[in-house]
Amino acid sequence: MEENLEKKEEPKIEEIKTKEAKPIRWRRVLSVLVTIIIISAFFGFWAGVFSVNVFYGKLKDSLQKLHINLPSSQIVSSSSTYTPQTSQEEAVVKAVNETSPAVVSVIISKDLPVIEQYWQDLGPFQIPKYRQKGTQKQEIGGGSGFIISSDGLILTNKHVAADTEADYTVLTNDGKKFPATVLARDPAQDLAILKIEGTNFPVVKLGDSSNLQIGQSVIAIGNALGEFRNTVSAGVISGLGRQISANSGTSVETLYDVIQTDAAINPGNSGGPILNLKGEVIGINTAIASDAENIGFAIPINQAKKDINQIKSTGKIVYPFLGVCSTIINQQIQQDLNLPVSDGALIKSGSGCSVAISLGSPAEKSGLKEGDIILEINGEKITSDNPLSNIIQKYNPEDKITLKILRLGQEKTIEVTLGQRTE
Repeated sequence: MEENLEKKEEPKIEEIKTKEAKPIRWRRVLSVLVTIIIISAFFGFWAGVFSVNVFYGKLKDSLQKLHINLPSSQIVSSSSTYTPQTSQEEAVVKAVNETSPAVVSVIISKDLPVIEQYWQDLGPFQIPKYRQKGTQKQEIGGGSGFIISSDGLILTNKHVAADTEADYTVLTNDGKKFPATVLARDPAQDLAILKIEGTNFPVVKLGDSSNLQIGQSVIAIGNALGEFRNTVSAGVISGLGRQISANSGTSVETLYDVIQTDAAINPGNSGGPILNLKGEVIGINTAIASDAENIGFAIPINQAKKDINQIKSTGKIVYPFLGVCSTIINQQIQQDLNLPVSDGALIKSGSGCSVAISLGSPAEKSGLKEGDIILEINGEKITSDNPLSNIIQKYNPEDKITLKILRLGQEKTIEVTLGQRTE
């Protein structure tokens, strides 16, 4: 019986040992696994840091060549200064930063009647009536301009400063206000010069508009809609030597040899500068095609330099004056009027002229007559692309010029001493 008892107890002991051994082995396995995970994470983290520092720059450069951008390896503060990404973008930003301080907004205001409503008793009824109750200074428009001398000379459009009864205020880019005086309005072009009092004003750089190219990048700055001061837009030169009829609302003016651009020009931009990528003013924004998109026009800056020099030297703008009313001949006019030539300027009344030759003018004194066709001035031919007014503007009052004319089928030469014309 003792042997039988021992045999029965042995399995119990083995069973207990087996049950106690299982939890011990799993704890060891878990401990090893945790240790491996911690070591792997530690070395993995530092391997990642090393890889970013060593390979990120090379990988970024390679992907950028394929036009694939990686996010920066550093966290950049939202207040950091933006860095232009291309040479053209850098040029635009630089040009705007250099020029904007000299670009101004021109505010036009005027005393206007204040109308009030009142009620008049008519027995059992009342009817509304209106009466004037004094006047009040009110803003009636706005435009742009730019400072061309440190003592406060400002170039803008004539149609911006056209109202002789209005008051003009200049608002600089830093928010300062100055009352402005209109020194002169150009009698032949859509240009005017204002003056504000002060010294050490920032000035623009004037460029050269004689060598512009179609497709050349340009920047326009101005008081868009008379509300958004120093708005910047960019585009290209879309055309050169354009001829347009600009309607300012009170008058229609024909402008020659203007620059066409697709840079956005809006009401209020008038008088503001159009720049090249060097930040030089190459034109003055003056008109838009209202029934189109992104068709704007600017007067070449070289056409304004004569006005600027005259204002600085004499305090006024004067123009040479011939004293004729003329129509530029083209093939259609030649056919309609049965003329012997297809170019030149036909002296005739009409188109806003009451007389063909002004009384007492240089034209009258030289013997010019209605019906004469002026073919050339000092050997320069008059054409649709090079009209009489453009050629005359190249000269000064008191200059002597030689005209080749056609009178009754015969060519003649006449000498004229130009007169002086102001606004």
